[in-house]
Amino acid sequence: MDVTKSDRQRRLLEIISARRHETIPNLAHELGVSRYTVMRDLDEVTSIASFYTAPGRYGGGVYAVDGWYYSRTYLTADQEALLRALLPGLPPEDRETMQGILDSFARPVPRG
Repeated sequence: MDVTKSDRQRRLLEIISARRHETIPNLAHELGVSRYTVMRDLDEVTSIASFYTAPGRYGGGVYAVDGWYYSRTYLTADQEALLRALLPGLPPEDRETMQGILDSFARPVPRG
């Protein structure tokens, strides 16, 4: 049975999310595709995932951003922007609640 591109990309994100770090050659081997296919897939899924790549023989590869998990639902960029814009105008007790929502559901961003 042939694996579809979307199935392969979903599996790629599941692996990165679960392991938190993996190398491109290992991903290519496990998914049965070339390293170039893995890199293309990573480029295509960047809008729905929070990971970064690091070059190098030792310590290089794909890393999941702290706090990001594939199976988790995150705010869209527009939703997050709206909530952040509303935050300053809220009463203090509601500001704390809103900040908690943002902390829990905004997509994590790579540090650095």
